[in-house]
Amino acid sequence: MNAHPKSFPKGRTCSTYPFPLGRLGWAAFLFLILTSFSLPNGQPEVASVAQRSGATSSYQLARLKYNGGGDWYVSPTSLPNLIRFCNKNLGTTINEEESVMEVESKDIFNYPFVHMTGHGNVVFSQQEAENLRNYLISGGFLNINDSYGMNLFIRREMKKVFPESDFVELPPSHPIFHQKYDFPNGIPKIHEHDGKPAQAFGIFYNGRLVCLFNFECDIGDGWEDPEVHHDSEETRQKALKMGANIIQYVLMGENVKK
Repeated sequence: MNAHPKSFPKGRTCSTYPFPLGRLGWAAFLFLILTSFSLPNGQPEVASVAQRSGATSSYQLARLKYNGGGDWYVSPTSLPNLIRFCNKNLGTTINEEESVMEVESKDIFNYPFVHMTGHGNVVFSQQEAENLRNYLISGGFLNINDSYGMNLFIRREMKKVFPESDFVELPPSHPIFHQKYDFPNGIPKIHEHDGKPAQAFGIFYNGRLVCLFNFECDIGDGWEDPEVHHDSEETRQKALKMGANIIQYVLMGENVKK
């Protein structure tokens, strides 16, 4: 995978790109989010942000900046390309500039969808694990793309976030594979790692999928600019369509209703 400078330019938060709130204004909107839609521990409910944005409103997705030495910044063209594909084919109006969020940041609650990728080690502190858990149980979603070598570290660190839960493999019948685009065999194989089949694992909280982890698949590889990995157009289309299914399921479909 191609590297990216570690001084990744920080994107704007969704407060920079206001939803069409009319005379309510942003002050009233933020007050509503932080007061009316909160968990008992005082964390804002992320799902309400996604739901209030609606199909015709702009919102922003974020990339997770984590500690441990893994290259969180890898594949810089992947998420913007997926967003453009979704805006064109799903009718979404997601801002094409991704933001970058550190795991412990309270600003993470501004984003209904956070993308995580890289190679190798990942470490969450106790504070980071607690903040990530609060984000996810408040309506947020974490999409993890294993560029290679993340499996052991992701499973270890997500146990800090959800000690009561394990990753479970999603069967091909799961609705995430049958949104606008149909994948009867489940998650597609995009990039070859160790000759193993592609798998999709999830963590559920109160029946809602809060984290998706693709393994031996690397769909983010197929989201990148064509000249990066020289994937065929067929392979890139499979990756982008599967990514669009994830966006549709998480932000527009069944997962929002749970």
